[in-house]
Amino acid sequence: MIRLILVSVFLILFLIISIPIMLIERVIKKFNRPLADLSCLRIVQWAFKVILFFTGVKLTVIGEDRIPRGQAVLYVPNHQSYFDIVITYSRCPGLTGYVSKDFMQKVPLLSNWMKHLYCLFLNRSDMKAGMKMILTGIEYINKGISICIFPEGTRNPNPEQGLLPFKEGSLKMAEKTGCPVIPIAISGSQNIWEKHLPFIRKCEVIVEYGEPVYLNHLDKEQRKFSGAYTQSKVEEMLRQHKSMTV
Repeated sequence: MIRLILVSVFLILFLIISIPIMLIERVIKKFNRPLADLSCLRIVQWAFKVILFFTGVKLTVIGEDRIPRGQAVLYVPNHQSYFDIVITYSRCPGLTGYVSKDFMQKVPLLSNWMKHLYCLFLNRSDMKAGMKMILTGIEYINKGISICIFPEGTRNPNPEQGLLPFKEGSLKMAEKTGCPVIPIAISGSQNIWEKHLPFIRKCEVIVEYGEPVYLNHLDKEQRKFSGAYTQSKVEEMLRQHKSMTV
């Protein structure tokens, strides 16, 4: 229980203390937007690294050097835990916005940070809003801001039974911009919290970044089902992880 308390107290304190920080960031943004963007990124990454320290997670990272530098990418991870966001965001080399469920806009302070960091909010019941979100993501990528989307659409409650089908529309932003898709395989993150609520447990987590996928290099059939193609890449890495944890 002590780990849960530490994480909860730190998160609350961070959000409260960050109120004046966000005000300062707004001022900086008026004069130097790139500096404000970078400082927001590093502040939140620092906070996430502190949270991971409190969880006691032993993190094994593979293939991080496969992420192309100096250009925007579309990150495509599997999703089994809330901590997937904490883990992956803490390691983003550059500015990255995450696609989140629409209700997150209603969370005080946290939503402010998310907007500062170019996160996108998806309302699945509103097709017009969903299309607008995709267009905004395309605009961000064209400006050099990476995007991360969880193509399963929600947290997978039973990852040991396999991935949920990747939604084909989840790669639309990469299709329209030509940016590389980075498949990410995450193993063991549900063991941090979801497997034994409400306790946070010390555990091992593997995060592997796959080789970049360029959709315009795929054949016609692969492009038609790019979600399934990318899912196969993630599944291949997850199978390899099993041999690492035996």
